[in-house]
Amino acid sequence: TGDNAPAFALPDQNGRLVCSADLAGQPYVIYFYPKDSTPGCTKQAQAYSENLEKFHAAGYKVFAVSKDSVASHKKFEEKFDLTITLLSDPERKAIEAFDVWQEKKNYGKVSMGVVRTSYVVDGQGKILFANPNTKAAGDCQKVMEQLGL
Repeated sequence: TGDNAPAFALPDQNGRLVCSADLAGQPYVIYFYPKDSTPGCTKQAQAYSENLEKFHAAGYKVFAVSKDSVASHKKFEEKFDLTITLLSDPERKAIEAFDVWQEKKNYGKVSMGVVRTSYVVDGQGKILFANPNTKAAGDCQKVMEQLGL
Protein backbone atom coordinates (compact mmCIF):
# COMPACT_ATOMS: atom_id res chain seq x y z
CA THR A 1 0.00 0.00 0.00
CA GLY A 2 1.34 3.41 -1.00
CA ASP A 3 3.89 2.03 -3.48
CA ASN A 4 3.74 2.75 -7.18
CA ALA A 5 2.11 -0.13 -9.04
CA PRO A 6 4.54 -1.88 -11.38
CA ALA A 7 4.26 -1.07 -15.06
CA PHE A 8 2.82 -3.77 -17.32
CA ALA A 9 1.94 -4.38 -20.96
CA LEU A 10 -0.02 -7.61 -21.48
CA PRO A 11 -2.42 -8.95 -24.12
CA ASP A 12 -6.06 -9.48 -23.18
CA GLN A 13 -8.28 -12.41 -24.15
CA ASN A 14 -8.79 -10.79 -27.57
CA GLY A 15 -5.09 -10.23 -28.21
CA ARG A 16 -5.27 -6.46 -27.58
CA LEU A 17 -2.38 -5.01 -25.60
CA VAL A 18 -3.29 -3.40 -22.28
CA CYS A 19 -0.57 -1.07 -20.97
CA SER A 20 -0.44 0.48 -17.53
CA ALA A 21 0.94 3.66 -19.16
CA ASP A 22 -2.38 4.01 -21.02
CA LEU A 23 -4.24 3.91 -17.68
CA ALA A 24 -2.84 7.23 -16.41
CA GLY A 25 -5.63 8.96 -14.51
CA GLN A 26 -7.71 5.75 -14.49
CA PRO A 27 -8.07 3.84 -11.22
CA TYR A 28 -8.24 0.07 -11.55
CA VAL A 29 -8.43 -3.24 -9.75
CA ILE A 30 -5.91 -5.84 -10.82
CA TYR A 31 -5.98 -9.33 -9.40
CA PHE A 32 -3.75 -12.32 -9.96
CA TYR A 33 -5.05 -15.87 -10.00
CA PRO A 34 -3.47 -19.30 -10.58
CA LYS A 35 -5.37 -20.93 -13.48
CA ASP A 36 -8.27 -20.53 -15.90
CA SER A 37 -11.37 -22.70 -15.48
CA THR A 38 -10.51 -24.08 -12.04
CA PRO A 39 -13.32 -23.92 -9.45
CA GLY A 40 -11.94 -21.13 -7.25
CA CYS A 41 -10.64 -19.02 -10.12
CA THR A 42 -13.97 -19.38 -11.93
CA LYS A 43 -15.93 -18.23 -8.84
CA GLN A 44 -13.63 -15.25 -8.43
CA ALA A 45 -13.91 -14.21 -12.11
CA GLN A 46 -17.68 -14.65 -12.05
CA ALA A 47 -17.99 -12.46 -8.93
CA TYR A 48 -16.00 -9.66 -10.57
CA SER A 49 -17.98 -10.06 -13.81
CA GLU A 50 -21.31 -9.92 -11.95
CA ASN A 51 -20.23 -6.72 -10.20
CA LEU A 52 -18.38 -5.09 -13.10
CA GLU A 53 -21.02 -2.39 -13.58
CA LYS A 54 -20.59 -1.31 -9.94
CA PHE A 55 -16.83 -1.01 -10.45
CA HIS A 56 -17.33 0.94 -13.68
CA ALA A 57 -19.89 3.24 -12.02
CA ALA A 58 -17.26 4.04 -9.37
CA GLY A 59 -14.71 4.72 -12.14
CA TYR A 60 -12.66 1.50 -11.83
CA LYS A 61 -11.54 -0.88 -14.56
CA VAL A 62 -11.01 -4.52 -13.57
CA PHE A 63 -8.17 -6.75 -14.82
CA ALA A 64 -7.47 -10.39 -13.98
CA VAL A 65 -4.01 -11.82 -14.66
CA SER A 66 -2.71 -15.38 -14.89
CA LYS A 67 0.04 -17.27 -16.73
CA ASP A 68 -2.53 -18.79 -19.09
CA SER A 69 -2.38 -18.04 -22.81
CA VAL A 70 -4.59 -15.61 -24.72
CA ALA A 71 -6.39 -18.63 -26.24
CA SER A 72 -7.00 -20.15 -22.80
CA HIS A 73 -8.36 -16.83 -21.56
CA LYS A 74 -10.72 -16.60 -24.55
CA LYS A 75 -12.10 -20.08 -23.81
CA PHE A 76 -12.45 -19.18 -20.12
CA GLU A 77 -14.32 -15.98 -21.00
CA GLU A 78 -16.70 -17.74 -23.41
CA LYS A 79 -17.32 -20.82 -21.27
CA PHE A 80 -18.38 -18.77 -18.22
CA ASP A 81 -19.71 -15.59 -19.92
CA LEU A 82 -17.10 -13.44 -18.20
CA THR A 83 -17.14 -9.68 -18.76
CA ILE A 84 -13.87 -8.71 -17.08
CA THR A 85 -10.59 -8.20 -18.94
CA LEU A 86 -8.32 -11.23 -18.68
CA LEU A 87 -4.62 -10.51 -19.16
CA SER A 88 -2.15 -13.17 -20.26
CA ASP A 89 1.29 -13.23 -18.61
CA PRO A 90 2.98 -16.54 -19.57
CA GLU A 91 6.43 -15.01 -19.04
CA ARG A 92 5.38 -13.86 -15.54
CA LYS A 93 6.61 -10.30 -16.04
CA ALA A 94 3.71 -8.60 -14.21
CA ILE A 95 3.23 -11.60 -11.93
CA GLU A 96 6.80 -11.23 -10.66
CA ALA A 97 6.73 -7.41 -10.68
CA PHE A 98 3.67 -7.47 -8.41
CA ASP A 99 5.47 -10.07 -6.25
CA VAL A 100 2.78 -12.75 -6.48
CA TRP A 101 5.06 -15.55 -7.82
CA GLN A 102 5.91 -17.22 -4.53
CA GLU A 103 6.56 -20.50 -2.83
CA LYS A 104 3.35 -22.37 -2.10
CA LYS A 105 2.64 -25.46 -0.04
CA ASN A 106 -0.08 -27.88 -1.08
CA TYR A 107 -0.54 -31.16 0.79
CA GLY A 108 3.03 -30.89 2.06
CA LYS A 109 4.48 -30.36 -1.43
CA VAL A 110 6.38 -27.11 -1.98
CA SER A 111 6.30 -25.46 -5.41
CA MET A 112 6.35 -22.03 -6.99
CA GLY A 113 3.10 -20.51 -8.18
CA VAL A 114 0.79 -17.51 -8.30
CA VAL A 115 -0.47 -16.51 -4.88
CA ARG A 116 -4.00 -15.17 -5.33
CA THR A 117 -3.71 -11.43 -4.66
CA SER A 118 -5.75 -8.35 -5.54
CA TYR A 119 -4.68 -4.72 -5.75
CA VAL A 120 -6.59 -1.45 -6.03
CA VAL A 121 -4.58 1.19 -7.90
CA ASP A 122 -5.51 4.88 -7.99
CA GLY A 123 -5.38 7.16 -11.02
CA GLN A 124 -1.83 8.23 -10.16
CA GLY A 125 -0.62 4.63 -10.23
CA LYS A 126 -0.32 4.21 -6.45
CA ILE A 127 -1.50 1.04 -4.73
CA LEU A 128 -4.38 2.00 -2.43
CA PHE A 129 -5.11 -1.50 -1.09
CA ALA A 130 -3.53 -4.92 -1.37
CA ASN A 131 -5.23 -8.18 -0.46
CA PRO A 132 -2.41 -10.73 -0.37
CA ASN A 133 -3.11 -14.45 -0.29
CA THR A 134 -6.85 -13.78 -0.56
CA LYS A 135 -9.60 -16.38 -0.88
CA ALA A 136 -11.28 -16.74 -4.27
CA ALA A 137 -14.83 -16.73 -2.95
CA GLY A 138 -14.61 -13.53 -0.90
CA ASP A 139 -12.07 -11.45 -2.81
CA CYS A 140 -14.46 -9.38 -4.94
CA GLN A 141 -16.65 -8.57 -1.94
CA LYS A 142 -13.62 -7.58 0.10
CA VAL A 143 -12.41 -5.21 -2.64
CA MET A 144 -15.90 -3.74 -3.00
CA GLU A 145 -16.04 -3.10 0.74
CA GLN A 146 -12.62 -1.38 0.65
CA LEU A 147 -13.95 0.87 -2.12
CA GLY A 148 -17.27 1.50 -0.37
CA LEU A 149 -19.29 -0.15 -3.16
